[in-house]
Amino acid sequence: MRDDAMRIQKTLDEEVVEVDKRGVQVKVTLAQRFISIISNGKSDEDIAEAVNEAVKESQKQAAKKMQSMGGLEGLKGMFGGGS
Repeated sequence: MRDDAMRIQKTLDEEVVEVDKRGVQVKVTLAQRFISIISNGKSDEDIAEAVNEAVKESQKQAAKKMQSMGGLEGLKGMFGGGS
């Protein structure tokens, strides 16, 4: 169980989403670990919007990746489900 969770975490950490919004560049892994935020002197509002967009995109891509890895069925045993 733990090995499966670690494998999934590692897989999600290996892929990076890059978002450039309002002149702010954000890099975040599919596990939602931030690699970098380059603000280029932009306002807090611009930075927040870019970060939110990056998180949203990483969530979408992580969900797709999880589905390709067997979806929730593949994780049932980790959470006490299945046989």
